[in-house]
Amino acid sequence: MRFCGRFPASAEFLLANIGQANLDTCPTFIHNTRRYTLRRVRGELYRWEIEMAAKDRMAVLSAMMEQGVIPVFYHPDVEVCVNVIQACANGGAKCIEFTNRGDFASHVFFDVTKHFVKADPSVIMGVGSIVDAPTAGIYIANGAKFIVGPLLNAEVGKVCNRRGVPYSPGCGSATEIGDAQELGCEIVKVFPGSSVGGPEFVKAVMGPMPWTRIMPTGGVEPTEESLRKWFGAGIVACGIGSNMITKKLLDAKDYKGIEENVRKTVQLIKTIRAELAAK
Repeated sequence: MRFCGRFPASAEFLLANIGQANLDTCPTFIHNTRRYTLRRVRGELYRWEIEMAAKDRMAVLSAMMEQGVIPVFYHPDVEVCVNVIQACANGGAKCIEFTNRGDFASHVFFDVTKHFVKADPSVIMGVGSIVDAPTAGIYIANGAKFIVGPLLNAEVGKVCNRRGVPYSPGCGSATEIGDAQELGCEIVKVFPGSSVGGPEFVKAVMGPMPWTRIMPTGGVEPTEESLRKWFGAGIVACGIGSNMITKKLLDAKDYKGIEENVRKTVQLIKTIRAELAAK
């Protein structure tokens, strides 16, 4: 969440202490859980941007819908995770779904989340493949800001509601979607997207339930043809994993390539949304 304007008092105090030379380089610093980026305007005035390091439920949901695509990723190596997630964030997708797979996945998540608290607080770490409440609790305690699952579990919903964390359960029918909404789920995951009916399923649900916010995973590709069908059907976001963060790029440790894939996908979604809104 970003705001622009005159410096707040806390920023003015910091400006007085960092020096003109440093200010001229447009520094970024963190103070009181906020990230400040200083920019020169017309050579004399300065503007500021702040990004809330603490992310509440509504801010996270807004960020998920705004970026349109949630990178879905897991790797057992912390360094690889850090590089991939930073590449995604640089490409415009700061909400990341780290999938709960593999031995000690929660330990990897904890280390990665701790890294980004200091290195880039704008990154929003979520977790996927959650099927039970105890596991959800572990990840929330380790810094997860949203929970995603392949199925609907009411106990997970209760844990998330108690902690003010968004829960997107996997649903494959209108009944499951309705049950998820009764639990307070603002965004429901349709999974597996292609197997439950694809964009046509979304259209069928949106007819009698137009208030539904759907995020499919599985069967969504980062191509114009695929994204036009899904967003044209009415989804608010989608999860994409290996189709965007490809094995080839991972094996080559081509993080710039991953960043470019993400950037292209985010921009393509913005273009598609603008065209749909104009109709």
